Amino acid sequence: MSTAARTPQQDRSRATRRRLLEAAVECLAELGWNGSTVAVVAERAGVTRGAAQHHFPTREDLFTAAVEHVSAERLAAVRVDADQLPPPGPARTEAVVELIVRLYTGPLFRAALHLWVAAATEPALAERIVALEDRVGRESHRAALEFLGVDEGADGVRESVQATLDLARGLGLANLLTDDAVRRAGVVRQWSRMLQSALDGQAR
Repeated sequence: MSTAARTPQQDRSRATRRRLLEAAVECLAELGWNGSTVAVVAERAGVTRGAAQHHFPTREDLFTAAVEHVSAERLAAVRVDADQLPPPGPARTEAVVELIVRLYTGPLFRAALHLWVAAATEPALAERIVALEDRVGRESHRAALEFLGVDEGADGVRESVQATLDLARGLGLANLLTDDAVRRAGVVRQWSRMLQSALDGQAR
């Protein structure tokens, strides 16, 4: 009996769904919204269009689920990296800022940006994307607080962490057209020093 035959239907269904989600993000990052049809994603995932629509009845279902899925995976991977962070202090703060910036400088951010642009003119998609971004934003904010080891209740901490996330998005945008790694590294170092100074002041 083949491995496929021994695989329970539920496991096969989960595997198909995962391939579709990952292919959807790849297509969005490479082809944009207009080029990323359900048929294109299904072909890249190696499944039929009918199978894709069984899992995701609409295009909006597929792409919002894809960005949510990969966002969760990326954040989980960052949490694993966070286990190796230095002790509290300037080195840890800079390492945390680098982790956060990495969330916004890869294919996932590029894919999400295409969704944002499409949502600006497609109300059905916009409602989903606003809710998704709100959820992802809250999770990213909580993770940043956790990694920095700071109390959101202290004066200015929430704003300082939010400013870090906003900075990371801006750096992600700057990286879309050209490799911005060298300039970005300098910005991360300087922002980390400023953030550490702000957090030290709020701790007093």
